[in-house]
Amino acid sequence: MHPAKCSDCGKDCEVPFKPTEGRPVYCRDCFQKHRPPRKF
Repeated sequence: MHPAKCSDCGKDCEVPFKPTEGRPVYCRDCFQKHRPPRKF
């Protein structure tokens, strides 16, 4: 796990990948908001 700061709310969080410069990182709560709806 890698420490990161959420690009949306600014909260400190941990992500399972190394954050890449220029790419947004979201905490679990914000990730759910930004994820496209699942299609079945």
